[in-house]
Amino acid sequence: MNPSFDIVLIAIVVALSCSLLGVFLVLKKMAMMSDAITHTILLGIVIAFFITEDMNSPWLIFGASLMGVVTVYLIEALQSTKLLSEEASIGVIFPLLFSIAIILISRYAGSVHIDTDAVLLGELSFAPFDRMMFLGLSIPRSLFTMGIILIIDFLFVVIFYKELKLSSFDALLSATLGFSPVLIHYALMSLISITAVGAFSAVGSILVIAFMIGPPLTAYLLTHDLKKLMFISSGFAIFNAIAGFFLAFGLNVSISGSMAVVTGLSFTFVYLFSPREGLISTQIMRRNQRKEFAETTVLFHLYSHEDDEDALIESGLDTIDAHLNWSRSKIERVVKDLKAKDLVELKDRQIFLTERGRSRSIAEADRIFDR
Repeated sequence: MNPSFDIVLIAIVVALSCSLLGVFLVLKKMAMMSDAITHTILLGIVIAFFITEDMNSPWLIFGASLMGVVTVYLIEALQSTKLLSEEASIGVIFPLLFSIAIILISRYAGSVHIDTDAVLLGELSFAPFDRMMFLGLSIPRSLFTMGIILIIDFLFVVIFYKELKLSSFDALLSATLGFSPVLIHYALMSLISITAVGAFSAVGSILVIAFMIGPPLTAYLLTHDLKKLMFISSGFAIFNAIAGFFLAFGLNVSISGSMAVVTGLSFTFVYLFSPREGLISTQIMRRNQRKEFAETTVLFHLYSHEDDEDALIESGLDTIDAHLNWSRSKIERVVKDLKAKDLVELKDRQIFLTERGRSRSIAEADRIFDR
């Protein structure tokens, strides 16, 4: 099989596994927890290796998963004291456990293939060469491992979808209805740990974090519906993996690094141009709202003073700015826009409502007072 195809396939499976669980981290506002878990599980791997002395032992996954749960417990224990925020608690526990792992590796496992650079950046370009036989086919070992993990993650989300949804949005309601939010929470964190350690040798912890948080955050800017959120997140995960590979191939740079860059770029694009919550679209919406408010203000002012004795002063193009406390340039710009919409007309520097403008003024007044 083509190594390039294997690399892309492994990256897609890893991205889907990470983004599927990452959705719930984002909903729980625990995005930085992924950073802590993906680093501290290294200590679990090291301790399990010291016990088994076998880098291929399944106990390494168990040790990493257990350390992920311990990390979450320690962080939440510190946070529960009310002396530290969640971010501060992560800032204490994560460097402590990760540094212990690095010290143990450098001091007692210098001759063992537990490379700290590989842990961070992964060895995705070499993953296709570590193969195994499955159903008569030779496939990358990491693809088999992450495929099993993806199936487990998917089944967990499908089976416990209702519980995950309730505990993510309202843990108190979840407990009231008889679900155990604590049990679901730690089950989720255990799966996140298993997913992270499974992806360690292939993509490294940095790309695990990027895949686990990037696509869900990007999708969250487009929808708040959970099912759509998971679907869109998975779509971005696949896109980031494929586009990142071709970027790395074209520039001859790190594959994992390129995928992380594409993940950041896709988030930035959606952050700027999302129709509902994008920065640029939000600025355009606010500008249109200010413009609409200014036009409505002028229409109300003209309508309320149509029959006054001083109507000529109140509606004069050269005097209305003083009554509205606006600059001359602003009132001229607003009147120009209203005239273009056939809402007002000018006669001898006086502003008059058209029938269309008067109808809109009445409709806006009715809408406001009805509310």
